Amino acid sequence: MTNRSQLTAIILAGGKSSRMGEDKALILIQGVPLLQRIYNIAESCADTVYVVTPWEERYQHILPPNCQFIKEAPLSAGPLVGFAKGLAQVQTDWVLLLACDLPNLRVEVLQAWANQLDDVTTPAIAALAHHIKGWEPLCGFYRRSCLADLNEYINQGGRSFQSWLNQHPVQLLPVTEPGMLFNCNTPEDLANLN
Repeated sequence: MTNRSQLTAIILAGGKSSRMGEDKALILIQGVPLLQRIYNIAESCADTVYVVTPWEERYQHILPPNCQFIKEAPLSAGPLVGFAKGLAQVQTDWVLLLACDLPNLRVEVLQAWANQLDDVTTPAIAALAHHIKGWEPLCGFYRRSCLADLNEYINQGGRSFQSWLNQHPVQLLPVTEPGMLFNCNTPEDLANLN
């Protein structure tokens, strides 16, 4: 059983939010900024939480003082590169990776998944949910030991989570509530939440 001290969380908050038309991380869901909501959930699962973003000053006021920011360049090469930057700071064997735009995230599901990490077979680099389009890379668990391989993939020009994951064994996480993985990307998505 994995406890909070054996897990680090990384939240990616570096996207442009161009489809939303405003910063997704600051959108209020039930009166709470989305990034703050995700941070609180991550903190329930892991002792250490990193937020990877170019905009630390934009988010400092909504996150606790002990939040650890990892600076990435604005308009960098996407979530895979942001994840690699965060993963380089991690000390635990496992890391929980979360996007900042998952309004339906449920802490009890993440904790149940975390409790299954001891059962993940050795060659698997990650434990992730799967859907029609492929793996759900921005809500799941990765071994810290995959960093060297990830950096090599990025250095060769790779930017796709799906392509990288498809080169490796990944353990499937059971999804009992598919709505939990809903990404809020557009004003329509937001309207459908309420």
